[in-house]
Amino acid sequence: MRDIIESVVNEVGRVLLGKEEKIKLAVACMLSDGHLLIEDLPGMGKTTLSQALAKVFGLQYQRIQFTSDMLPADIIGFSIFDAQKNQFTFHPGPVFTQVLLADEINRTTPKTQSALLEAMEERQITVEGETRKLAQPFFVIATQNPQSQMGTYPLPESQLDRFLMRVSLGYPDEQAEKQLFMGGDPRRLLDQLKVCITSEQLMSIKTGIANIKTSESLVAYLQRLVHLTRTDSDFAYGLSPRGAMALLRVAKTWAFMHGRAYVVPEDIQTLLPVVVAHRVAPTSSSQEQARHPLILKLLMTVDIIPE
Repeated sequence: MRDIIESVVNEVGRVLLGKEEKIKLAVACMLSDGHLLIEDLPGMGKTTLSQALAKVFGLQYQRIQFTSDMLPADIIGFSIFDAQKNQFTFHPGPVFTQVLLADEINRTTPKTQSALLEAMEERQITVEGETRKLAQPFFVIATQNPQSQMGTYPLPESQLDRFLMRVSLGYPDEQAEKQLFMGGDPRRLLDQLKVCITSEQLMSIKTGIANIKTSESLVAYLQRLVHLTRTDSDFAYGLSPRGAMALLRVAKTWAFMHGRAYVVPEDIQTLLPVVVAHRVAPTSSSQEQARHPLILKLLMTVDIIPE
């Protein structure tokens, strides 16, 4: 199964050059039944990543371009009266898919942003008192522009917590950018990407992830990390139990992807910035970049083996 995951990463890497580690994180997020938030400047490959993931996993794909005048019905759907049948007929919105790209999600109003909350957490939509289940798997990749740019609405903490990971793709390295310039736009290869995994293999991988072991010492290390976020004065608020469980869940996936049957502390440390940083906040500053010293403090302060 590890070979299958490697083939997925390599296939996506054909169109997203020089970003193997970020692709692995996105795949880990998907295999952990989470949702992914990508914050970056326009033109960094966010849309390309989402399209490529849907392609290689063989999943249905929809894209929503968020704007300031969007309404919740534009996402979840609406009912129209059918005069011939003398009844209202529901027309599902783009959320009824398997991979949903919520592009520039912070350009729309909080009311419209909140339309995704039930879908992301419960995998269902309630419209006019009727609950409709979403397709499985259901994976949201949301992109947002840096908050320093005009026309953005910051995501509230409750919605940030719905995302298992938050990553930034960043600029390509020199070699990848040279390959980009010499070879042309890699997005032209999207239609040539092949499906690398079947639904049966996906279920088998998720079963294998569920069987990954965690030792008492590993759990104790995780608890010490969580405890520091709740007691240290530099943290405005601590990591919730849901956030801690999310970190452990994706750590199991990361261990599986690297051929281990158990989680090691290095898995927790590798994933801490992308799983925890958007779930904590500093007391002294509201600036986004102030979250990163908190993660560094966790890594530097909490020992793997207590003295």
